[in-house]
Amino acid sequence: MRILQTGDLHAHVFPFDYDHDHPIDTLGLARTASLITAARKEVGNSILLDNGDFLQGSALGDYVAYDRGLRDGDLHPVIAAMNVMRYDAATLGNHEFNFGLPFMMAAIRRSQFPFVSANTLIERGETPHDDKRLLPPYVILNRRIRDKTGKAHPIRIGVLGLLPPQFTTWDETQIDGKLFSRDIVETATALIPEMKAAGADIIVVLAHSGIGERIYSNGMENAAYPLARLPGVDALVTGHTHMLFPSQQFANMPGIDITRGTLEGTPTVMAGFWGSHLGLIDLFLEHKCGKWRVLDSQSSIRAIAETTPDGKRVPLVESSPRVLRAVQHHHDATLDYMRYPVGKTKVPIHSFFALVKDCISVQLICRAQQRFVAQKMKRGPHSSLPILSAAAPFKCGGWGGPENYTNIPAGPLHQRNLSDLYCFPNTICALRLRGADILDWLERSAGIFNHVTRGKHDQPLLNDAFPSYSFDVIYGLTYQIDPSQPPRYCPQGTLINPQSQRIRNLHYKGKPLDLDAYFLVATNNYRSSTRSAIYGADASEVVFAEPINIRTILYNEVTQKPVLDARPLPNWSIAPMPGTSFTFETSPDAARFLADLGNIWIDHLGENANGFGRYRLWP
Repeated sequence: MRILQTGDLHAHVFPFDYDHDHPIDTLGLARTASLITAARKEVGNSILLDNGDFLQGSALGDYVAYDRGLRDGDLHPVIAAMNVMRYDAATLGNHEFNFGLPFMMAAIRRSQFPFVSANTLIERGETPHDDKRLLPPYVILNRRIRDKTGKAHPIRIGVLGLLPPQFTTWDETQIDGKLFSRDIVETATALIPEMKAAGADIIVVLAHSGIGERIYSNGMENAAYPLARLPGVDALVTGHTHMLFPSQQFANMPGIDITRGTLEGTPTVMAGFWGSHLGLIDLFLEHKCGKWRVLDSQSSIRAIAETTPDGKRVPLVESSPRVLRAVQHHHDATLDYMRYPVGKTKVPIHSFFALVKDCISVQLICRAQQRFVAQKMKRGPHSSLPILSAAAPFKCGGWGGPENYTNIPAGPLHQRNLSDLYCFPNTICALRLRGADILDWLERSAGIFNHVTRGKHDQPLLNDAFPSYSFDVIYGLTYQIDPSQPPRYCPQGTLINPQSQRIRNLHYKGKPLDLDAYFLVATNNYRSSTRSAIYGADASEVVFAEPINIRTILYNEVTQKPVLDARPLPNWSIAPMPGTSFTFETSPDAARFLADLGNIWIDHLGENANGFGRYRLWP
């Protein structure tokens, strides 16, 4: 029996880059659908599952949520595409809640397949058995499968849905007091025997959770390791981290066999993101004495595109016409929405160098947030506090590839350019923090840089395990980052070198930052909800929050100016290190902007096998 998986689609159906207004061959469920059709034809028995994060993440998803809405009887375009492909079951991801609970429920109401989620709770009981849930925790699919002689046999396939318990915190402005959660492993441990008692012959755990630490801890976000060790789990479908399993990304890790595709001996798969891959688990089953058991397995992934030796991405499949037809109307409406003019810019705006120097793509967000909060807080108990602003470069390559950068040419600005600048549906808030908290926040951000040696040439600068969306820049301050010092925090936010200090010359208005003084920091709701992982919850205070999308704030900022002449102001830099050089990757398109960088020296070194440009920085 073949288990087919999609996951982390993030509302990508058409193979189209709405932010840059052109077709693209590396994403879209319409392309994955062709792989699904081919994989089904190869075997007699298969089921198709999705493990969450399907509603949010593209302009199509944003358009339906914010502009069109879901009117009575409307079919969400992603659900329409999934219905066409005859999914058997799906679970929720954390991003399903970004647009609010009513929208999510309206979207999944018209699915022709069941949604399951065991730890999305409307009331938490003493044990998982006592919990009251938003959706069924699992489904048992009654199927008939054929053996190699063609004889049909009944089989009952149990599918259990799980997601990170942190979703209640990440979207607390949307669901606070309405939904609760429970630990992934605790929930699965309680419900797997219940599923067996209900008649499940085999059990598939459909977990919107990645492969994280091997040792179990309560409340784990990425709990695939301990899930794979639970008795009764016949197959594990993972996601959330946008990685690929089995693949070289997990080579030489304990308990992993990337040849067979097992985690702690359990057949496991993870299918990337945005429809980039299809995940497959082939279970070889035996029916004996009235019971089914798994004799063997093979997990694999199939890509919709490949990278040629010269770094070009070429498609391996065409789009499914049925899926395109199901979503065509919404796709066309999204194009109209994204092409709507909103202003002009005198200078190009891009994020190609946002991880190595001041960047206007980040500062535009910071300035808009700062002015909005200043206007809202000009009266009240905190009106005398200075206002800073924090933002991160969301689109800086990474797993998204060499095209995953903000890139807005000089000239007319359209709605799509605002989406290119700010791709998440975050809302505005402000925190009251001491200078010491802000310093520690910056130390956490500085973990994006590898520990380097002064006087050594061509050292890799960026830690690939640190996502760019965690590299917060705090606007209104000036500071340097010294990566010759060890990082104070690891990429997961754990304190590893308490005495280390990478942040140098931290100033506010030309004077050393007073670590005891209080400031307001404009930021987004996601960062506010995860603040305890950055600088300690006890030291922070949310003093302002409104359900206003930051992209709306950007829109108001841009439309109020006849022409945007945006240039970065001094904010942060890598500390000077004579006789030292670093290498880093960014878009190959960045080379044409090297002459505009001012007092920072960067050389273009060509392209690598993955299509990224290679560059050398002399700090």
